[in-house]
Amino acid sequence: MFSLQREGFRQVLTLVFGLIFYGLLGAAAFGQTPQGDPNILPPGAKLETVFEGACALTEGVAAAPDGMVYFSDITFSHVCNSQQGIEAGHTWKYDPRSGKASIFRSPSGMSNGIKFDAEGNMVVAEGADFGGRRITRTDMKTGKSYIIAGLYNGRPLNSPNDITIDEKGRIYFSDPRYLGFEPVDQPVMGIYRIDPDNSVHLIITDVGKPNGVAVSPDQRTLYVVSNDNGTTGIGRLPKDKETHKGQMALLAYDLSPDGTAKFRKTLVDYYPQDGPDGLVVDATGNLYVAARDQRRPGIRVYTPEGKELAYIPTAAPTNVGFGRGEESKTLYITAGTGLYRVKVNNDGYHLRSK
Repeated sequence: MFSLQREGFRQVLTLVFGLIFYGLLGAAAFGQTPQGDPNILPPGAKLETVFEGACALTEGVAAAPDGMVYFSDITFSHVCNSQQGIEAGHTWKYDPRSGKASIFRSPSGMSNGIKFDAEGNMVVAEGADFGGRRITRTDMKTGKSYIIAGLYNGRPLNSPNDITIDEKGRIYFSDPRYLGFEPVDQPVMGIYRIDPDNSVHLIITDVGKPNGVAVSPDQRTLYVVSNDNGTTGIGRLPKDKETHKGQMALLAYDLSPDGTAKFRKTLVDYYPQDGPDGLVVDATGNLYVAARDQRRPGIRVYTPEGKELAYIPTAAPTNVGFGRGEESKTLYITAGTGLYRVKVNNDGYHLRSK
């Protein structure tokens, strides 16, 4: 009996540590009011909770062409373990019409970033920590999934994190490593491009530690987040050990018609605070960035030049995504163990359906 009680106490401590680390306890930001340019936020805009109950961290929210909203439940092995075992990662499906959420896929391959291509297929970045370490494409009509990138130069990817897709059907993804016991097989944490023939190309090596990625509506810019937290094993270091942060910034790269990218400028430098996580753009080109700076966590809306237009307070967020159809002006946000939404004035940018 004592051993069971001790195990339960250990799990509680582990969970509390995870909650503190990811900024979920004492998140006073949730009680604040969104503020900023009225062209971005309508009067009375308010953050709404639509789901709560993930194990460790929600991520990768994206709306399918039919309006269903999908998001990842990343079940960190150092948090989501019990006598039943380690939870194997889940992908949730939220129906805006019914307000109900259900498991779409489990195990998820430790899905993180999710996007839908012009054909309506689900493209997923599967991470490490008992995950797939690959990019998969799921045909939403048949349910069949295909591995479209799992190796580069014959070695496994580090931990695919986020995804964006251009209008030529090319997929761009980031490949950092934030946690997991698997080897770090790639010599750089970079940005890759998958062409329609499924060939994989390393196109950016100077980010530092890449996270969120997004292509601008005019296809001329690739936005990349650098969030270098100084470790490849979140939760594995003793509490008395410090790490040195690297670059924490929102970066803009010139994206060429051939799919290559060249660094243009740093739009926002967050150092020494934490940098952002995921980001998305609206139809006019503004950026909606999940900023994890604990002094001011939330969604920050920027012009393409990096000027802040609006701020939506949340607990430390992970990602953002626009709804579709009647929800084209609804911004969904993953933060902590929940899914949230807020009304904005602009439509989200999505690929045109084929």
